[in-house]
Amino acid sequence: MSGRTEAAATIVTRVRERARRDPGAVAMRHKDLGIWQEVTWGAYWTQVELVAHALLALGVEPGDRVAVHAENRPEWLYADLGTVAVRAVTVGLYPTNPPAEVAYLLADSGAKILIAEDQEQVDKALSVLDECPELRRVVYLEPRGIRGRYDDDVLMSWPELLALGAGHRAAHPGAVARRMEEARPPDVMTLIYTSGTTGPPKGVMLTVANVEFAVRVLVEGGGFASPPPSERDLILSYLPLCHVAERAFTVWFNAAAGVQVNFAESIDTVQANLREVQPTILFGVPRIWEKVLAQVDIRLESASPVKRALTRFWLRVADRIGDALVRTGGRHTFWTRAAYGAGWLLCYRALRERLGMRRVRYAASGAAPIAPAVLKFYMGIGLPMHEVYGMSENTAIATANRPGRVRLGTVGEPHPGAELKIDEATGEILTRHPGNFAGYWRNPRATADVLDEDGWLHTGDVGEWAEGTHVRITDRMKDIIITAGGKNIAPSEIENALKASPYLKEAVVVGDQRPYLVALIGIEPDTVGEWARRRGLPYTTYRDLSEKPEVRELVQGLVTEVNTRFAHVEQIKRFAFLPKELDHEDGELTATQKVKRSAVAKLFEDLVEGMYAR
Repeated sequence: MSGRTEAAATIVTRVRERARRDPGAVAMRHKDLGIWQEVTWGAYWTQVELVAHALLALGVEPGDRVAVHAENRPEWLYADLGTVAVRAVTVGLYPTNPPAEVAYLLADSGAKILIAEDQEQVDKALSVLDECPELRRVVYLEPRGIRGRYDDDVLMSWPELLALGAGHRAAHPGAVARRMEEARPPDVMTLIYTSGTTGPPKGVMLTVANVEFAVRVLVEGGGFASPPPSERDLILSYLPLCHVAERAFTVWFNAAAGVQVNFAESIDTVQANLREVQPTILFGVPRIWEKVLAQVDIRLESASPVKRALTRFWLRVADRIGDALVRTGGRHTFWTRAAYGAGWLLCYRALRERLGMRRVRYAASGAAPIAPAVLKFYMGIGLPMHEVYGMSENTAIATANRPGRVRLGTVGEPHPGAELKIDEATGEILTRHPGNFAGYWRNPRATADVLDEDGWLHTGDVGEWAEGTHVRITDRMKDIIITAGGKNIAPSEIENALKASPYLKEAVVVGDQRPYLVALIGIEPDTVGEWARRRGLPYTTYRDLSEKPEVRELVQGLVTEVNTRFAHVEQIKRFAFLPKELDHEDGELTATQKVKRSAVAKLFEDLVEGMYAR
């Protein structure tokens, strides 16, 4: 027997095997000039192999970092898997990262190669080149505005990269295969940077072993969808691929189960692309589900009186169906099945068709808390909706609500093979399993803060057991408010209750060491704008709209209603409108649209103090 260790299975070996087994099957689709274009598994693997050979030609060694700064598109996957094929490390950048964050991420990761989408991302990279001493080459995907205007040896076009790869493959045909055979479970294959809500982002090191465990649990084991995903499933890829959840649903589901990936044209065309694709599996962050619900409200208000009345009737029925499904864990009774059957014929089918969700067999919300009322709406119209929980540091593996075992207001049960416990002293959720990350990149101190000597990952989330089986998350430990009276309050539950309204986009509860709670509220401009239009209220800007007395009266009613659901000490006593929409580039939101509480509190300090000074 040979003492040689077997090569590790990886995402990239799975793609290669699919290309060999069924090269003509469709792996993904994307739009070009408004027409859906298909990419077969054979073509997919050819592109991955060319990228891998090109990286070898550029001197990329095992462990080197290759960054990708682009929207979701096939080239993102070609670059990602080409990097993994040569045992290098993929680093994803959010398309909305401003130059300062680009500089930090490229410098901190020590990226040697950057794949940049277009002139905007190239300009960001070139403007911070002096701060990124290890960056050797910037490869651009879109030539418009770049070719002929830039004279910089660091630049290379995508076709030039592929041509370089073709030349290297001709000269060294087995080089990539040999590098793939050398892959081992401890190899770091990607850095996923944290959102940076409280400080500089940290690079989460995920290894081959981490990702393979995630594939076994989430994909092959049906940890999310049941039955497990297969070649018959379709997804729409639209959330940033540098986020662990989208990487799982797009890259891992595709490679391990053959799920067909359909790339949205942009985040602004998601609704239209959903209608075209009609996916069978759909993942969204709470903001997406809330936005869709707000659009339903807008369309309903603009419908004819008869259609509006009929739709409202069936939505009330859906609300009752949702209540019943909540009681049964998502299992239909005779009554709910009969009511839904009638509703499907007269309302829900058409509604789900317009939403692009007619064929969805599994829908999930994750990455942030969501109001149970939002989930109940989707359950009521027949969408199999499940809240799931995980984070980059545990390769997205912690808990999930499963079909027939849904508990609204919880994030579900621990996955098989994953240990989870709640610290008796602090209430913090801890996980332990082979998906726990290898540590933070170049930051052993931060790693020691979250990974203890027994292998438990300290998530930073406070939670409790519900019915002894499901986990309910209270809030982030750092976000818990302690009032002047010593009462501990979880702001996210209050904020989510407010944001369940289609009229509210943001809600930031403040009250630490204060006598009572106040809130900074951001309106949803589309729905509030439509509400104002129907009432003949003219306005010019977001701020002008939010300052209308009628709008304040509308929101006061919403706040008053939400207050009735909470104890007196948890009620919002006063609120103020944010004068602008919060934005990532202004430092108020993370790239995943999470509010940076400290930044918002500091920026709008006068508003907060004004509410306490009255």
